[in-house]
Amino acid sequence: MRFALRMGFAVFVMASPSALAAGAKAPLQIVVSREQQSLVVYNGDAVVATSKVSTGKSGHATPTGIFSIIEKRRRHESNIYSNAPMPFMQRLTWSGIALHGSNHVPGYPASHGCVRLPTKFAASLFKMTGYGMHVVISDRQIAPVEVASETLFQPNESRRHGPALSDVPLRPAIGELNQSAVEVAMTERRPLPVTSEDEKAPIRILITRRGTQEMVRDLQTLLNMLGYAAGPPDGFNGPSTAAAIEAFQRAEGLPVEGRITPELIDTVYRRAGRSMPSNGVLRVRRQFEPLFESEVVIADPEAALGTHLLQFQDLDTKTGRGKWFGMSLDNDLPKATKKRLGITAERESAGFGSLERTLSRITVPKDVRERIASLLANGSSLSITDAEAGLETGKGTDFITVTREPRR
Repeated sequence: MRFALRMGFAVFVMASPSALAAGAKAPLQIVVSREQQSLVVYNGDAVVATSKVSTGKSGHATPTGIFSIIEKRRRHESNIYSNAPMPFMQRLTWSGIALHGSNHVPGYPASHGCVRLPTKFAASLFKMTGYGMHVVISDRQIAPVEVASETLFQPNESRRHGPALSDVPLRPAIGELNQSAVEVAMTERRPLPVTSEDEKAPIRILITRRGTQEMVRDLQTLLNMLGYAAGPPDGFNGPSTAAAIEAFQRAEGLPVEGRITPELIDTVYRRAGRSMPSNGVLRVRRQFEPLFESEVVIADPEAALGTHLLQFQDLDTKTGRGKWFGMSLDNDLPKATKKRLGITAERESAGFGSLERTLSRITVPKDVRERIASLLANGSSLSITDAEAGLETGKGTDFITVTREPRR
């Protein structure tokens, strides 16, 4: 493998297929740079393989963000662009973005949104990847570095025995609405169950701010608990929810408006015997299915968290500890989003130390840390972002975060 810089431009030399196969035994990550028109495969912070690519041309830009491989097909044809061949296709979103082989990879943006690879390299890459393997797409070239922080989870934190979670309310996770319920720790700190030792598929953890949809969803859950038919707790304020709010306001002597107000929320929580929730939420998925979610506390909420991805690997079974490798992505939030989330501080550059500073602001309940520790396996990951892109995260995906690159 050779990796050099010439006159400020990266020159990539593809590894041999045998080298690719050897690297496949470790949890790997793929990083695509739109500026460099390059793809790099990493094992931790070590380069395993590289290639030139062609991303989306003007009007069909390849989205940036945190993705993972959700489907693989050796032979595939586009159902949008005249059955164009897409050999060794590795899908990143159900909306149509994928890695695939092509005989036309000129080294500049030329696709309709996918990431084109030289066919020979695409075939070799196909052999080394697996479902759930992370693919990060960014404008600038970024690379994982080892990160040490007490906030990061380690298997030796796990409590091996404990009573099962019995009466925490269930509610659907975003992206799985009206399909299946997942466990949710709302405000009460109860012991969480521990999985058996053979359940060691990598988990996906997302930490983000508590948003409007979570607030509405919890309000619906509590109104239903109090006997007001708010409909399925789906996070959308529809007619049933409005009618339930009016009925509750009438019964409590509040102004009957049918609108969600701070006074309404406070009264509903008090009537349900609940304390107000924290300002952050942690969600966990495994093998594309939601497992549970919990509240977390985000300090200095007026400052943006940024967008980051960390992957866990190199677990030492004797010490119960492994390494975390992290990357920070640029993400230019719209003004309306920042206002909705209460972000008033200037955006911090995704540079040196930003990830560690973000981690230091997050507090995860001890019982949740213990449960996550019991689930950690090589290849598990943690995503952190201010506003998740929930439209891409859904059935048959990991957590997908689509970013907005700053204007240059």
